[in-house]
Amino acid sequence: MRVVVDTNVLLSGLMYPTSTPGRIVAAWRNAAFELVLTRAQLTEIARVLSYPKIARVLCWDPDQSERFLKQLYLRSVMVPLPESLPAEVPADPDDSPILSSLLVARAEYLVTGDSDLLALKDRYPILAPQAFVALL
Repeated sequence: MRVVVDTNVLLSGLMYPTSTPGRIVAAWRNAAFELVLTRAQLTEIARVLSYPKIARVLCWDPDQSERFLKQLYLRSVMVPLPESLPAEVPADPDDSPILSSLLVARAEYLVTGDSDLLALKDRYPILAPQAFVALL
């Protein structure tokens, strides 16, 4: 099953491995689903991993962050986004690329904790982390 996991869920899962997002990251590492990423999301993850607060919680040095980013790249389905995005998030246009990646990749689910995206779950297969873990 192909799944788009929002950056907020991925990073929460890394920082708190026993949490619900942590279970999602563990499931991905155990090949329970295919993670779908775009280059833009990978860049966003790299940027956020460099934040001092995140680095403190993870206790990762730059080499560990780089290794994780390489693992993400190599173990994910990378999808290119067209210039004209096929979907829009009216409440937050900055979320449109993540929603569009769901459609472009023909993924089964988008997993997010973002309320603007979750508000669209009646129109798209969008799940909160708890709901996705229940499916695993």
